[in-house]
Amino acid sequence: MLNAEVAKRRDDAISRGVGMMTQIYADRALNAEVWDIEGNRYIDFAAGIAVVNTGHCHPKVMAAVANQMTKFTHTCHQVMPYENYIRLAERLNDKVPGDFKKKTIFVTTGAEACENAVKIARIATGRNAVIAFGGGFHGRTFMGMSLTGKVEPYKKGFGAMMPDVFHVPFPMDPHGISTADAMKGMEKLFKADLDPARVAAIIFEPVQGEGGFYPAPTDLVRAIRTLCDKHGIVMIADEVQTGFARTGALFAMEAHGVAADLTTMAKGLAGGLPLAAVTGRADLMDAANPGGLGGTYAGNPLGIAAANAVLDVIEEEDLCARANELGSRLKQRLEAIRATAPEIIDIRGPGFMVAVEFANPSTKEPDAGFTNRVRLEAQKRGLILLTCGVYGNVVRFLAPITIPDAHFAEAMEILEASVAAARQA
Repeated sequence: MLNAEVAKRRDDAISRGVGMMTQIYADRALNAEVWDIEGNRYIDFAAGIAVVNTGHCHPKVMAAVANQMTKFTHTCHQVMPYENYIRLAERLNDKVPGDFKKKTIFVTTGAEACENAVKIARIATGRNAVIAFGGGFHGRTFMGMSLTGKVEPYKKGFGAMMPDVFHVPFPMDPHGISTADAMKGMEKLFKADLDPARVAAIIFEPVQGEGGFYPAPTDLVRAIRTLCDKHGIVMIADEVQTGFARTGALFAMEAHGVAADLTTMAKGLAGGLPLAAVTGRADLMDAANPGGLGGTYAGNPLGIAAANAVLDVIEEEDLCARANELGSRLKQRLEAIRATAPEIIDIRGPGFMVAVEFANPSTKEPDAGFTNRVRLEAQKRGLILLTCGVYGNVVRFLAPITIPDAHFAEAMEILEASVAAARQA
């Protein structure tokens, strides 16, 4: 089979609304390498958008899933429960930041986790309104895209969003938006449009993912915590993309010295199997009546088995330290590239959640065209990169944290060559 042949079949069979970053059809993968159906080999700096933090087909994760498959693949936990579901909840209750009693629910996707966090906040507070941030991404369901702070492609054409969802600016140093600006936006919102006594929750990403890998400054996170405490608002940290060692800690919120009331997670939780969770204060988590939370596939046994193995791998292989090491090396290489590439205006991100932002050296305007040329040049050379950002001018680096040193070094050579080639195009 050829990629072009399958691409034609895909165009005939799959909705145009499902976007495609590449026309490379995967055949097999191992750790940070992927081979397509034509036998071409790629180094994967996407990891399924921060899903396979522990690498493609990690032996321990694969063994845990295979073992579970010999027992049962589904019962629906609400019908016939299973012990490893409870064990994973116990582990997350222990590991999610916050010095208070916690409880957990499992669902299937990150969007579901965010939806359920809002449901929990609303029933626990008796309030409706939710505040989110510009540039944030929380999913494609109606509440998810309403919370998301980016119109194209997520909201355009889908009609009215969910009511009582409000947005304020998120700090972005390269674009002149500070924590003070964000909090001033919050103050203006409370003065002009929204009584804080009506607010159920404030949701934010500790590092914005799709929005451009802008880290939330500690002073912003602490200001949100203070505001929530003052007005009885539930603080929700969306750790769907930041979770599970990506930022150099199991959860990104560990860097800020305060804890969210509810934490959403998915992506890296189950090493490639669909599993998501909400973990938070027990009193909030218990606010819903039985049956108000859950789902047929919520906490599927295979995903649960994989997630327990993922937590073991992160601990046994010290992947938090590995993320910090790789991120430091990546930033150093990007700084070296910047010396000959004035298009680079910012290098940022904690741990191995690193991004580089490009702008036109003459006009200083965000340069999405140059950014995409870098991505395409890298792809031609065998390196898969992802772009992101409100202006489409950011490359985000999300390689498996388990990537071998030799493959990382190879990727750095490709990256440097790709930036140079994009400059000559």
